[in-house]
Amino acid sequence: MAERDDETLLHTLKKVAAVLKQAEIPFALGGSFAVYAHGGHSSEHDVDFLIRETDVEAALDVLAQAGFTAERPPEDWLVKVYDGGRMVDLIHRPIETPVTEETFADTVVRPVDAIHMPVLSATQLMVHKLLSFSQHYCDFARGLPLARSLREQIDWERVRKETQHSPYAESFLVLLDRLDVVPDPGTAEGKGRP
Repeated sequence: MAERDDETLLHTLKKVAAVLKQAEIPFALGGSFAVYAHGGHSSEHDVDFLIRETDVEAALDVLAQAGFTAERPPEDWLVKVYDGGRMVDLIHRPIETPVTEETFADTVVRPVDAIHMPVLSATQLMVHKLLSFSQHYCDFARGLPLARSLREQIDWERVRKETQHSPYAESFLVLLDRLDVVPDPGTAEGKGRP
């Protein structure tokens, strides 16, 4: 019986994390597997690690030594490594914001299939998802599972503050209020009134 794709991706995720940890390259798990690590549901199946831009070369070197194949795509905010046919994104500038020590401070250590690793906070995952919405990409169906499954772990006030400049994020937050996922703070329910 063939392994399920998410199981083989999980194996690849663990290999990348182990190599980065051994090389002492700071990283944080992001994307759909970070949602999974927080106990949430994600409809996407990809592996995303956040690293600092200054660590890109070192990360590619140690991963190549471990048998991964490196790729530098035309996008200037990430590099990719492959474990056979399984792709891992090493992102150094998500949502046009560089990965910094503050990024790593906004993580929690979670076990991911028996390997403990830093995982972006649920709040930061939601901020990243909302700020990825634009006139070219605005698929709210991909954000709903994250919001629903991690809503108790998310600091919604911080999400609103950090995404207030985005009309797409604002629309998504209104949708969450209308669907009774998360009340808007301007409503009676959001203010704790009966």
